[in-house]
Amino acid sequence: MAAVITGLGGWLPPTVVTNDDLCGTLDTSDEWIRTRTGIQERRMVTGGLSTRDIAVEAGARALKSAGESRTDAVVVATTSADRLCPAVAPEVSHLLGLDTVAAFDLTSACSGFLYGLATSAGLIASGVAGSVLFIGAEAFTTLVNPADRNTAPIFGDGGGAVVLRAGQPDEMGAIGPFDLGSDGAKADLLAIPAGGSRQRAACGLGTDTVPTADWYLHMSGRPLYTQAVERMTASSRIALARAGWQVGDVAWFVGHQANARIVAAVAEELELPGERVAVNIDKVGNTLSASIPLLLTEYAARGDLRPGDRVLLAAFGAGLSWGATTLVWPKIVADSFR
Repeated sequence: MAAVITGLGGWLPPTVVTNDDLCGTLDTSDEWIRTRTGIQERRMVTGGLSTRDIAVEAGARALKSAGESRTDAVVVATTSADRLCPAVAPEVSHLLGLDTVAAFDLTSACSGFLYGLATSAGLIASGVAGSVLFIGAEAFTTLVNPADRNTAPIFGDGGGAVVLRAGQPDEMGAIGPFDLGSDGAKADLLAIPAGGSRQRAACGLGTDTVPTADWYLHMSGRPLYTQAVERMTASSRIALARAGWQVGDVAWFVGHQANARIVAAVAEELELPGERVAVNIDKVGNTLSASIPLLLTEYAARGDLRPGDRVLLAAFGAGLSWGATTLVWPKIVADSFR
């Protein structure tokens, strides 16, 4: 039994923040941001919007795309949940009218879509669920220090979702073999130190005992760049080998949109030409677990992804964590989220 994609959708908050907007408060420039990240603008939550709201919007669009009103389970990948407890997925399920179906969150940062896709496929393969609504949703700009020019320009908010059903491995849309990995020895390269049980046990609940910067993301850019390129490249090769594909078979490489230079470097290592590399980081920034489904939705909506195209997916994120898989693109109706 395989998990087959039957629908997808994406949604972005309405507030657009350009590089020039950021330059008003940061010691940076549009050129500095573009040349280092490839980003020109991103979306940010305002007016009380949260990860829950983003997930509901993206999930509703995926259900519409699939022509479904119900699924057996809802899985939400996010690193910016509305609250530490409870998970956001049950609320999302309720607001979508799915009520008492199984619903839970998982956290794997920028690798969240690959890990969540594997988890959702596992629910189907094991017979626990005949169909799954899987959503990657983030309001991560709320966790980034607005005064830090090394992180503030990178991240954007948004959500992407897919509907999966039970099917056969040789169907178009069937999710292929996975490669997943992690390296917790390097966890501190990308982390938010405060807010969890470790900090609370050491310092107590009072925010006055914790440095303000610890409530925001800390990132070590240079070693992360090297790790991202190495891990995504190696994971992609393993996934291709497990699927029995050659690099030349790949019509589209859909890599996590962390940084335009990282995506280009992985494609170069794999010897994939630029015209087969999907990119939208310039307009949305790094949306973590939402980046791959947003890319898939955008490229499908405008007809760049065609039925029968062989697609390679890969991601890398905090943890450290990484993963890759393959699929043959199915016939899907997708609406643009822009």
